[in-house]
Amino acid sequence: MAKKSFLCIAMLVTVALILAACHQAATTSKELDCARSEILCVGLVTDLAGVDDRSFNQMAWEGMLKAQTEQVVDKVHYIETIDAKDYATNIYTLADMRYDVIVTIGAQYSQSTISAARRYPDILFVGMELDQTEGLPNLVNLVFHPDQLGFQAGALAAMLTRTNTIAAVLGPVTVPEVVDLKQSYEAGARYINPDLKIISIYYPDASDMLSSDPNWASVAASQAIQDGADIILDAGGITGNGALIEVASHPGLYCIGVGTDQWGTLPEAHPCLISSAMKLVNQGIFDIIKQARDASFPSGSYYSVSAMAPFHDFESVVPQTIKDEMNQIAAGLSEGSITTSDGTR
Repeated sequence: MAKKSFLCIAMLVTVALILAACHQAATTSKELDCARSEILCVGLVTDLAGVDDRSFNQMAWEGMLKAQTEQVVDKVHYIETIDAKDYATNIYTLADMRYDVIVTIGAQYSQSTISAARRYPDILFVGMELDQTEGLPNLVNLVFHPDQLGFQAGALAAMLTRTNTIAAVLGPVTVPEVVDLKQSYEAGARYINPDLKIISIYYPDASDMLSSDPNWASVAASQAIQDGADIILDAGGITGNGALIEVASHPGLYCIGVGTDQWGTLPEAHPCLISSAMKLVNQGIFDIIKQARDASFPSGSYYSVSAMAPFHDFESVVPQTIKDEMNQIAAGLSEGSITTSDGTR
């Protein structure tokens, strides 16, 4: 009995040592010291939508997690901003913890990001679609080509329409990106069919950044439908979601989202959402982090890639010929053999 008791005790001690070792390994991994030069730490400060917004915050975080999985970065962490006034404080928290790269999401927080980059010249900052970068060597602005987004969406709309009439519900004409998107949407549609009727509707209040007026977008989409449009592009952010929801209430019509894959962000649009013209924030963040690791961090504006989202429930509805054509257009835009000013083939 004494021998058995001794063996049991020995086994318990061994298990305890193993668990202790595992705990120590986990603790060491979790508490990597970002102040050490050989440890690369990347932190994210989200906007008010949070890290699980199924939009740009989440995509940025996914890019960071990919970088960690592929051992490009040693440690990643995020801070969710609950109140806009805490945005700068959250950035400074990561900076004081000696994070090497800090990612911020939200053009409305451009000044907070720029101020932090000035205050911490030894830390690298990645903003998304900032108003400006002021030429700081430790600050890069992740941006996208709105014309490529619009061109692909317009081409898809032109190949899917049955009425030869398509539409776009847009933000204010005073926003250059909105104008680029509108013009390239029309060019992409005419690249497929120069005889299409295209209805483009700008938000009427140039002073409003189109953040909370879904009723207007709904009315605009309804009018476009009455005028014969059977597929409508939404390019108005949260307000523009009203257009997608309106189209979804008309069986047999299609809609196209912009920015992220709106299949995940707006389930109400599922009945019509054929695809979305996406800004691949995750890929852009991963690429910039990799360049930071390789000591080739870019500054100024860094243009990342865009792509059309999956067709989801419409996968079997879209003919293979259209899928092949969309792939050829995407390749042509990437290679430069197709330009977004092309109006016809």
